[in-house]
Amino acid sequence: MRDCAFAIPGDHRQKTGGFIYERRLLEELAKTGRQVRHIVLPAEAAAVDQSRTIRQQVDQILQARPADEPLILDGLVFGAMPTEALAQLSCPVVAMLHHPMGLEHGLSPTQSRRLLAQETANLAKAAHIVVTSDHTRQTYIQLGADPERITTALPGYDGSRDLPRLDTGPRILSVGLLAQRKGHDVLIRALGQLKDLDWTAQIVGKTHDPSVAAELASLIDGLGLVGRISLAGELSDAALSDAYRSARIFALATRYEGYGMALAEALCHGLPIVTCATGAVPDTVGDAALLAPVDDAEAFATQLRTLLTSREARHDLGLRSRQLGRTLPRWADTASVMGGVLDALQSRP
Repeated sequence: MRDCAFAIPGDHRQKTGGFIYERRLLEELAKTGRQVRHIVLPAEAAAVDQSRTIRQQVDQILQARPADEPLILDGLVFGAMPTEALAQLSCPVVAMLHHPMGLEHGLSPTQSRRLLAQETANLAKAAHIVVTSDHTRQTYIQLGADPERITTALPGYDGSRDLPRLDTGPRILSVGLLAQRKGHDVLIRALGQLKDLDWTAQIVGKTHDPSVAAELASLIDGLGLVGRISLAGELSDAALSDAYRSARIFALATRYEGYGMALAEALCHGLPIVTCATGAVPDTVGDAALLAPVDDAEAFATQLRTLLTSREARHDLGLRSRQLGRTLPRWADTASVMGGVLDALQSRP
């Protein structure tokens, strides 16, 4: 069983999909008896445009790693690192990738091209690549990754499954960062077309971009939905579990997901889902969701109306959701896949 280091930028206890994945992977790898060194990098190491000072700090920390100890490297840091700096590391690097940085929403065309070119060049410098979905695996293969050096380790979920519902009426739940990519603006516009129906909605997620948060609050007010849609911010694990249990429908109008951990959690809670046909989403939700095109509030509203007005449709989709949720891995399974990757590196010359 091979020891390793895991380099993560900033506070790994943040409640976003990527940080939850890395924190739980770090914890589960350690539970197996493997020595896992947590390397805390500056939070700015994940920035699209790093300062020279931050680049020097990151280089100094990572170049100090022993040559015989694999380094699991956070995907944002991996994508942001200059290729020449990555090439100077003597230790084998396992890149932990969620989706290409250059495909993130909100980037300028110049930034997108630069980041995609850099990450494509960086792929050749990784001893192995671990991704969170088969869709993301194919995305990186198209960017030039060697199919023999890329492995999928689906996110886990350790919470209880098939818990009894909490009856709070027709509540719609959405979970995701207040960021452009999550499409909460589309959800709000869709709900604005459903004022004739009985529902309340809760959007759970920390503020990633203050301008997006302000835009969402303004949109809720402008559409006359204050009191019907709440921006709940970040919740504790217990409160989030209660939010899933008290929801009747899960809705995420996302513009792109490399996997969709909130969608998977909705499956584990047996919720019927409305979301968008983008990225890995169709693979993640299977036949347990109604899908709408990206950025189409009218189509999203139509799918929501179906579930809000048809008990049969909700029951059928909820049954499929529960069945799929039972098949999803736990975090120990995710760590087992990563452990296999680390141990296979040991046998290489």
